[in-house]
Amino acid sequence: MKKLSTLKDEVESWQGVRQRLADALELAQLEDEELRPELEGETAALEREVDQREFNIMLSGPHDRGNALLAVHAGAGGTDSQDWAEMLERMYLRWCETRGYQTEILDLTEGEEAGIKSITIAVNGPYAFGYLRPEKGVHRLVRLSPFDAAHRRHTSFALVEVLPQVEDDSEIEINPNDLQIDVYRSSGAGGQNVQKNATAVRITHLPSGLVVTCQNERSQTQNRENAMRVLRARLLEIRQQEQDEQLAELRGEYTKAEWGSQIRSYVLHPYQMVKDHRTNYENGNTQAVLNGALDDFIEAYLRFKMGEAAG
Repeated sequence: MKKLSTLKDEVESWQGVRQRLADALELAQLEDEELRPELEGETAALEREVDQREFNIMLSGPHDRGNALLAVHAGAGGTDSQDWAEMLERMYLRWCETRGYQTEILDLTEGEEAGIKSITIAVNGPYAFGYLRPEKGVHRLVRLSPFDAAHRRHTSFALVEVLPQVEDDSEIEINPNDLQIDVYRSSGAGGQNVQKNATAVRITHLPSGLVVTCQNERSQTQNRENAMRVLRARLLEIRQQEQDEQLAELRGEYTKAEWGSQIRSYVLHPYQMVKDHRTNYENGNTQAVLNGALDDFIEAYLRFKMGEAAG
């Protein structure tokens, strides 16, 4: 029923565009100068609508239309990398805000001195996974370190994971006997924020060895539900990776993806530049990018992949 409702909405929206186009053509045939401003405005709006729909065609993966789980993990580099992970968290939250997506922090581990060690965010909205999918990979920051007394230049790394939220439980079946569930007290900033009760949840999926933790909610039940959401998403990704690897091996093109190679560099010193190494797309306005202006990078990557597929 949910799929039927989605398809019905899409058909109705296309019919609406067709009707608007027919109305605009009718206005144009009247050749009335007083109607010109209205006609020009509607023409520009229709062009933007068609461009957006053309862009959405690139989001045709099985989970592209759905919600996403976004995780950021600080890499090697201590406090600098943990600060960089927090900068990425802020960047993605700003981007979600501009798109009108709802966000929910499922799990957060803060750094000892500054920043965060890791964070998992549920992103809910149409095409959330499709848009965020190009962000998956290692992000590299080059800057003068605010945590170095000598103010030397440091390079920091953070890993961004993007997973589809599993909407249908039947898509990934989990045997309860395969789970080891532990509860413990949430770690916090101290004082009144420290949990007196064991509400944080750690779930270990024994067959795969996957470990998922959730501690952001005050309810153990809610943390358990959120942990299961993340576990299902990670198991789905593993299954998808195995299928992709098998297909790539059949084609003779399989190479193992390693953690180390960054997809994008954010250089704040000695010059200002954000560059995506897959598409070579660059933007010199680093502050705008770090404030969530990611659409151009996302579109460049999707068009690049579309060109690869066509080639």
